[in-house]
Amino acid sequence: MPVEVTDTDVTLTRADDAGTSVKILLHGANILSWSVGGAEKLWLSSGAILDGSKAVRGGVPLVFPVFGKATSGPTSTLPQHGFARLSTWELLGQVAAEPLTVQFGLGPENIPEALRKEWPFDFTLLYTVALGVDTLETKLTVQNSGSVAWDFQTLLHTYFKIPDVDAVVVTGLTSVQVKDKVSKSEYAETNTLVTISSEVDRVYENVASEVTIESSGKPIYAISRTNLDDVVVWNPWVNASKNMGDFKPEDGYKTMLCVEAGSVSKWTTMAPGESWEATETIKALL
Repeated sequence: MPVEVTDTDVTLTRADDAGTSVKILLHGANILSWSVGGAEKLWLSSGAILDGSKAVRGGVPLVFPVFGKATSGPTSTLPQHGFARLSTWELLGQVAAEPLTVQFGLGPENIPEALRKEWPFDFTLLYTVALGVDTLETKLTVQNSGSVAWDFQTLLHTYFKIPDVDAVVVTGLTSVQVKDKVSKSEYAETNTLVTISSEVDRVYENVASEVTIESSGKPIYAISRTNLDDVVVWNPWVNASKNMGDFKPEDGYKTMLCVEAGSVSKWTTMAPGESWEATETIKALL
């Protein structure tokens, strides 16, 4: 069957290629696996906890309504990256046959009570996942269904599976302004090819071009975005990997790279009744 549903997850499989599929966990609407022609494209920690007790380490966690940990404002008491990845989403059903597409929903009634008390605004999130022949498209719709305005940030925290971090570069970021969380500095990116040779945690702001990941000189992923102006590049490297209990194996940083499309360098304000929509399309090139 093209759409298989269990109590915990949803799997889409293309009829024209049994090796092309995507699996989405209802907890967090976290995409766990994306396989193209039988080849896995996402990195998932072997120590990832999938029982709903915490956020998933790997795949595509969905960040909302705050990126990181806010130090002030209404989101400051929320856990890092907000509550969307900690909540159980509702499957709304299949919405298209080609590309094979399903949609998930999240509202205040789906959030754990303790988190709901920390962020008591009315909202609706719609998350649409479409599986193409060699593409994975995700669309997030944010709606303010209440009577007061609120602010949010959002991010698709994609963990890409890569052959070897030493052979990987990211393109499309030249001359982009960077907030570097490791060096605690801000600068414009001067490199045409962004390499990874130590811990990297950077927010590239207002990225206009398509971003690609290359391995040994060959493009392996192309990432296009609509209304997601920022790109985060993250690899924990040796020491940070050891400090995360669910990051397994410890040398997993060698075969993963997070290149994350988001709207995180500023806050988006939602007036009552207002809607906001953003889309990311990832194309597998090898």
